[in-house]
Amino acid sequence: MSAKRNYSKLGIPKGNYIGGTFRAPRDKTGEIKVVSPADFSDDLGSYVYSYRDAEDAVLNSKEAFKLWRRTTLAERSELLRKYRDQLKIKENLLAETIAREVGKPLWEAKQEVATMINKVDVTLAEGLKSVSDYEVPNILDGTLGACRYRPHGVFVVIGPFNFPGHLANGHIVPALATGNTVVFKPSEKSPGVGQIMAEAFNDAGFPPGVFNMVQGEREVGRRLAVSEHTNGVLFTGSYEVGFKIKQDTLHQYWKLLALEMGGKNSAIVCDDASIDWSIYEVLTGAFITAGQRCSATSRVFVHHTIFDAYVEKLHKRAKAFAIGHPLDNPFMSALIDASSVEKYLKFVGIAAREGCDVLMRGKELEIDVPGNYVTPSICLVRDNSLQAVRKSVFQQTEIFGPMLAIYSFSEPEQAIELTNSVQYGLVASVFTSDKNKYQKIAQELEVGLVNWNRSTVGASSRLPFGGVKKSGNHFPTAISAANYCVYPVASLEVAEPKPLKATYTGLNWE
Repeated sequence: MSAKRNYSKLGIPKGNYIGGTFRAPRDKTGEIKVVSPADFSDDLGSYVYSYRDAEDAVLNSKEAFKLWRRTTLAERSELLRKYRDQLKIKENLLAETIAREVGKPLWEAKQEVATMINKVDVTLAEGLKSVSDYEVPNILDGTLGACRYRPHGVFVVIGPFNFPGHLANGHIVPALATGNTVVFKPSEKSPGVGQIMAEAFNDAGFPPGVFNMVQGEREVGRRLAVSEHTNGVLFTGSYEVGFKIKQDTLHQYWKLLALEMGGKNSAIVCDDASIDWSIYEVLTGAFITAGQRCSATSRVFVHHTIFDAYVEKLHKRAKAFAIGHPLDNPFMSALIDASSVEKYLKFVGIAAREGCDVLMRGKELEIDVPGNYVTPSICLVRDNSLQAVRKSVFQQTEIFGPMLAIYSFSEPEQAIELTNSVQYGLVASVFTSDKNKYQKIAQELEVGLVNWNRSTVGASSRLPFGGVKKSGNHFPTAISAANYCVYPVASLEVAEPKPLKATYTGLNWE
């Protein structure tokens, strides 16, 4: 039986944030009605959006760029620190909004907000080092060489639902720190998070138009991306949406696209690994955020000599994960929407039809409130030949749910080949007590991140984050984000021209 919960009042929808003020859309193109995926009775409000407002935000951002680009780093840093302080003030509200809008456990939502706050200090202290201006004295005879970095202009930031604050923030902060202006479109699943972020920028005192926020669905994002007045698109989300952005901007070849997309991530467990430790890391990596992370562990390759004992213990441990409403602080909460539940359950069936043994069958789960709850799945892949893996729909698709596939392998080369056989290349983990073995395996893996005796999840803001193949387009985020926010301008400079000592060969210069 469902129980009625009492919720605190969250923010009232204020419209779009354009030119330093919140305003209702000029005309109503559509409306986003937000209901918590963790409790269908938790109505989180309606957000009206407008296609015309998208272009208004871009033009405001373009105009603001003229002055913002001329501000000093010290001035921009001071404002970003005020934004950080506003996030701290709004910390509890932001965490609860994340938890209720996207169904993320409150403890995890609080971690996300803490990462957002920390992003400002990491960017200013470490992230800008790689884009610092520099000079080379006497690079040519009597000539100073210089490299100075310039901002691109107006960046569109399109945020995902699974980390609605952190992943968008990871683009926004370095973009503003380097002198660009931003138009942010939050996920239509989490408009309230986007509004709180806009309130933080407003309360920090940013000049009008430097940061703009517009609500809307996919078409709003497309219009922002293809606008002739935007200089780049910074996107985190699925491969399918990232590919569509690439298609839509194909003829705008000059436009920078930083696309951080999906993953189908593997863990390789060698025969000398700590079994208990690796099981903990693999299962938490597979089921955290209900599997809705691009870095989630999707596949685990276990050496055949420990395979049976490993599977038995992993299956037993997989029952330890509490599932429930996000404000009750379970390990797992709801999937984002009904279509995600449908896709997840469909792939449980696909795995079985493709010959996998379903050791733990994921299913819909009813708790005390109605929501998009499911239980985890574990599938044993019997046919682990390279041909079968490449043909498998189940093994090639990013499912974005709490689903783990287990494989047996005999030699490291086999595990490497199977890890590389998917179309994604984001993260991999290697579990072994031998560092040399880890390094040899890591060197052959086609991924952007490799972890040793650690889960595939839990990246650090002080390291690059990005993948290869369908996982990204070689513009990693996190500590490297500032690199795609600027472009270098090289100069050869002569302060005091002197009479020529020599001329070009064949030139009669008098």
